[in-house]
Amino acid sequence: MTRQIMVGNVPIGGGAPVSIQSMLNTKTTDVEASLRQIRALAAAGCQIARLAIPNRDAARAFAEIAAGSPLPLVADIHFDYQLALACAEGGAAKIRINPGNIGGAERVRAVADCCKEKNLPIRIGVNGGSLEKELLEKYGHPTAEALVQSAFGHIRLLEDCDFQDICVSMKSSSVPVTMQAYRLFSQKSDYPLHLGVTETGTVEMGVLKSAIGIGGLLCQGIGDTMRVSLTADPVEEVATAKKILQAAGLRREGPNIISCPTCGRTQIDLITLVQQVGDALQDCKKPITVAVMGCVVNGPGEAREADVGIAGGDGCGYLFVKGQPQRKLAAEELLPALLNYINTL
Repeated sequence: MTRQIMVGNVPIGGGAPVSIQSMLNTKTTDVEASLRQIRALAAAGCQIARLAIPNRDAARAFAEIAAGSPLPLVADIHFDYQLALACAEGGAAKIRINPGNIGGAERVRAVADCCKEKNLPIRIGVNGGSLEKELLEKYGHPTAEALVQSAFGHIRLLEDCDFQDICVSMKSSSVPVTMQAYRLFSQKSDYPLHLGVTETGTVEMGVLKSAIGIGGLLCQGIGDTMRVSLTADPVEEVATAKKILQAAGLRREGPNIISCPTCGRTQIDLITLVQQVGDALQDCKKPITVAVMGCVVNGPGEAREADVGIAGGDGCGYLFVKGQPQRKLAAEELLPALLNYINTL
């Protein structure tokens, strides 16, 4: 089990539930737009929000945003240690830096001491696209081993300052490299891990890469917090993260819909029916499993573990509860009967 840090009131590691993060794509200097996006993220289920801090103006605006934010905020900083100090003073709940690129030992200590005084954790964010020159020369390209060595180099700088309130990420645009890096690191350290696959491409590929990379690690018991990186509205990142957690069996919030892939025995428009069920249950918060099957021969057996389900046939079908048939229905009655039963749960 990893050690635990606190980001505001959100625990990370130490057996706490895997938390969902996202990063704003507004200009940090636009305080009102940033707060609107944070509120939208909170409503979608995000627990921690991160903002880019490229300059002093952004650091000043960050303090205003933090004062009005419903979520704990992470200040994302590169190179300038004074921006980290300003955000730590300005209400940050966590600082994201790489200690090796903010200057010498005195500057690293200044940030570490400030964060220690305010009980703020630091996330070390290693990225395959910005590895140290000497590591690229050693390994030839951004390998998993290079990412892990970079992470431990940055950790050592903070530990030399007697600072251990650390979270680590090692992101690559390659899913296999990302997964291997996290596996290697988890075998050597108990620092909590922030999961993510970076620079994932189109939204469709980003969802797939994140589901494989993040979801695969979570299924192995690796990972304490996560950010799905998509070239899209950050709210989509949160929605995808929730689905990954549900698919990995780590979160029961809302219905888990299962359905068969269709075959030559299917005698009902199952594709449309599944979509209708999903749309109807979009706002449902009940942690139930709902089966929508296209065959009354195999459907009930396949969905035996579902709380409730329907199986269609030639113009008719059945409503099932825990795999047991309740009643035979005309095809057009299946959806209303299913929704009516769910309303009773």
